[in-house]
Amino acid sequence: MHEGAFLIAIIAVGIMGFANQRGGTCTVAAFEEVIFEGRFKRLIALFGASLWAGAGFVLLDAAGLLAAVPADYAAGVRTMAGGVLFGIGAFVNGSCIFGSVARLGSGELSYLAMPIGFYLGGVAAMHLPNPAYLDEKSPLIVASAWLVAPVLVLVLARLYTHVRHMRQTARALSEHLWSPHVATTIIGIAFVVAAAAQQNWTYSEVLSDLARGATSGLHRKVFLGVALLAGAILGGVTAGRFKIGTTDLTQIFRHFAGGILMGIGALLIPGGNTALALVGLPLLFPYAWLAFISICVTIYIALRLTVRLRTGLTVRSGETPGRSGGVD
Repeated sequence: MHEGAFLIAIIAVGIMGFANQRGGTCTVAAFEEVIFEGRFKRLIALFGASLWAGAGFVLLDAAGLLAAVPADYAAGVRTMAGGVLFGIGAFVNGSCIFGSVARLGSGELSYLAMPIGFYLGGVAAMHLPNPAYLDEKSPLIVASAWLVAPVLVLVLARLYTHVRHMRQTARALSEHLWSPHVATTIIGIAFVVAAAAQQNWTYSEVLSDLARGATSGLHRKVFLGVALLAGAILGGVTAGRFKIGTTDLTQIFRHFAGGILMGIGALLIPGGNTALALVGLPLLFPYAWLAFISICVTIYIALRLTVRLRTGLTVRSGETPGRSGGVD
């Protein structure tokens, strides 16, 4: 891998970690907002980031800068089962894979148990048959040559609306860039840049590879993982969120158990929710849509059941039900 491309990947990954403290691609956080606040801002921002990622793939491929096209896999019962397991694991953990990095960047050290559990979950599932690889390109990549013009028009139009909005609201550039919606968009764009420079770089993919015994390019991927965490810590400090709190065994066990379930689910799918949202969905891979919908439905049902349970308990005790759990 060229050193210049690796440097670009480090910068892009660091920006992702920093932006994750303002925005986020955590599906748990998005559905918590829907259920507890009746708002869809995080969910809309997540799909907006997916659209920007799709635009990025089109432009990079048309420019010949996409070294390797992401793989497509067969969709089926295995995919759905992986999505359900991943969704339960994310719910138990209290955050998705990428959201856990933001929590660590905020000083919540109990989340260190999640990647350990994720790795062990991958080890437990390593003897399951690998998902069938499909030797087919994404329709978005196939059509990238003639999609360049409309994509450029849409990108420029969107940039214009951002500039106009800043002028109308008199917001500073830094304040606008790190608003939750725009920060999530930045995550999507930075993710595509990093993916173009370094394939399979995310720490969840590294842990899954380690579970299968694949160690190719491991040192570079570990370095990128450190850059992601460093960006998250810097983002946490500058956002005033960084505070090392106390942890207990219950929290550690919850994150560990959630990591195990997500690790198994990620191998079955394959991939986690962030990779699905920023790669599989915009590239129109059926397996990614099936897995992501399975994750979303599972998290939604789990949160709804939790609300009903807690409402029943608080009604019996005469207390007022409230929101619990965290967001990334």
